Amino acid sequence: MGTVSDWRAVASRRLKVVDGLVVAWAVTGAFVVRFGVEPDFVVSGQEFSYVWLSVALGVAWWLMLGAWNSRQTRILGSGADEYKRVAAASLWLFGLLAIVSYVLRVDTARGYVGIALPVGLAGLLLARWLIRQHLNVARQDGRAMSRLLILGGPSAVAHLAASLEGARHAGYLPVAAYTPGSPDSGSLHVASALPVLGHKPDTSSILEAIDRCSADAVAVSAGVQLHPQTIRHLGWELASKNIGLIMAPALTDIAGPRIHTQQVAGLPLIHVTTPTLEGGQHIAKRLFDIAVSTFLLVLASPVMIIVGVLVKVGSRGPVLFRQERVGIGGKPFYMLKFRSMVVDAEQQISNLASQNEGSGLLFKIRDDPRVTPVGRVIRRYSLDELPQLFNVLVGSMSLVGPRPPLPREVEAYERDVRRRLLVKPGLTGLWQVSGRSNLSWQDSVRLDLYYVENWSLAGDLVILLRTFRAVFHSTGAY
Repeated sequence: MGTVSDWRAVASRRLKVVDGLVVAWAVTGAFVVRFGVEPDFVVSGQEFSYVWLSVALGVAWWLMLGAWNSRQTRILGSGADEYKRVAAASLWLFGLLAIVSYVLRVDTARGYVGIALPVGLAGLLLARWLIRQHLNVARQDGRAMSRLLILGGPSAVAHLAASLEGARHAGYLPVAAYTPGSPDSGSLHVASALPVLGHKPDTSSILEAIDRCSADAVAVSAGVQLHPQTIRHLGWELASKNIGLIMAPALTDIAGPRIHTQQVAGLPLIHVTTPTLEGGQHIAKRLFDIAVSTFLLVLASPVMIIVGVLVKVGSRGPVLFRQERVGIGGKPFYMLKFRSMVVDAEQQISNLASQNEGSGLLFKIRDDPRVTPVGRVIRRYSLDELPQLFNVLVGSMSLVGPRPPLPREVEAYERDVRRRLLVKPGLTGLWQVSGRSNLSWQDSVRLDLYYVENWSLAGDLVILLRTFRAVFHSTGAY
């Protein structure tokens, strides 16, 4: 396996080449589609060479992508920052082109720009996504990772190491720990299984530990017993060695849009805003639900008719199954599904309690004997949940939200879990795209609470797109 610097250099070169090819393809394609193959054209009585404009635009576009730091290896593989920078660089470039054209009174062909921008931006985003998939596969095998030394208290080190191990796509590989103030130097950390390389609270000892484990990044976690001046000196030393410094505060399950930094007296203060549960975004979410659910109902109506006929023919009983669930604010509602079980399925729960494979309050059986043959197929591809689009349309559910709980589950909720009821339950959600029935109760609760605290319309759109992939792969569906 190559060194960290190797994969960073390779990734940087690959991005430069791919960006150049996509930009060249976009501007050349726009030129050919708009003008054909002739190099010169008359626009508003002036002879203007779009060949040279294409060359200049392509070079400027490629440089703008670099100027916006869209090729930084730090942002590759995880999060939306990479895509945002690509989009921002592209939109700024074409905005400047429009301003220059207006000021100099150059009548740039709208068709040319109208083709180059969307095609090029879509191509760049798709190329970045494909590179990210390749990078994520490599990281699952332990390649293309930044070797990380974690500084902090024992519990904080264990938590950060476990979190990064569960998010290998982020590209950080914890290789050792350093616990200033703790006397257990040299032993294995019980919770994280990382070797503890020292505990002396001085810069030179920490630098020695970095050399011993060949780390190329240092994460300072919560509970670190270091004087602020020591951390400052450590930052200077790391910068001179081109080693990254990461500050990991004790903020769990807080999304980026809620975190803001402010410089006060030379200190970077982190502000965490309260979650937005009402107001303009809430209205926009409702309008989005109405529009998308209406569109999906029209689009899926032929499939729903076929599924309804199969359910009716396949077994005795009604086509739709109505079940009481608990919605926003603890208000009950009836959720609709295509019936996938025998008619008396609810009455059989007590007899099947010993076969329950669900964790916590969830009742799940992988090979549930109550499921009909048709029900097993429509469950596998989540077709049984299509009638819930009517729940979304009338407002008892949302397209994206926490899993709609049963009344008996809500009665057993702990205080923290009740925060799930602050927003409408969803047709899909983080639980749906993260494993569905394979999730433990604790993981399901954690994902639902994360959504409640951090939801946004952009996040809803991402979850919807990930839902189609999860349904297609039928992961965790039974």
